[in-house]
Amino acid sequence: MTAKEVVEEDAATAPESETATAEEEAIDLEARAIAEAMQSADASYVPSPSLLSADDSAPLLAQVDGPDLTIFNSKPNVYQAKAVPVHLRAKLDIPIHVSAGGSVVEYEINTDLYDIGFGVTAEREEGITNVKEKSRVDSHLEPVTGKFLVGSVPCALVFSFDNEYSWFREKKVSYKITVTPPNVENVVTGRRLRAKKALEAVKKDQTEMDERYETVAQKRSELEDAILRLERELTEKKKSMDVVAKEEKWLDKKLAVRKEQITMLSQRLKNGWADEKSEK
Repeated sequence: MTAKEVVEEDAATAPESETATAEEEAIDLEARAIAEAMQSADASYVPSPSLLSADDSAPLLAQVDGPDLTIFNSKPNVYQAKAVPVHLRAKLDIPIHVSAGGSVVEYEINTDLYDIGFGVTAEREEGITNVKEKSRVDSHLEPVTGKFLVGSVPCALVFSFDNEYSWFREKKVSYKITVTPPNVENVVTGRRLRAKKALEAVKKDQTEMDERYETVAQKRSELEDAILRLERELTEKKKSMDVVAKEEKWLDKKLAVRKEQITMLSQRLKNGWADEKSEK
């Protein structure tokens, strides 16, 4: 091969090499951005109130641990369909459950002839987050695409296709939704960040509960003392009541005798004695 041919071959292969390098750099940058976003989400992790109020430790630990690495599969899950009808004055919801924090979701949707209302929400125990605000999109002119990271799980993603505004036209929707779980390295990093934040949360909650426990225990002791005092007082009152009841019963009898005596004596003084009349 001549020097000229070598130069020409190098010139021909150089753009391909540069393109490959640029693609690798773009992929690497995206991977780092995903890892940083995942770490940011895990670093701000806060256990939900239901997890903290649970009587069992298992739900909190399951959320902190994330997927079981012995059976973890990092292959993407693809959900797709073509020409799904959305009737006039109706809407179609596509729910997708995501259990692995740090999953990347990509979507591409299009319609056959007309526009449609489209939006994405993320439903969690804490509430509903708008991932993409619902709006009418010209998906019949070009596909609508998007990509986002799911930080907090478990999460139900709902892809909504809204045709309620249309009185005359049925729409046909085609979609492809790809959910790519995080790599093992990100899972390992994420569970450690979540564990650290969860430990801070449960320690803080324990401190608050200790303070509440002391207050409640003191209140219980005070109430027990009050009950004992009331019980002693009640016992004394019962004794006093027995004495009073006996006296009341004795007085009832005596008053009946006195009443009878007063009546009989008054009659004698007024009418005299019977034996005195017989003697006259």
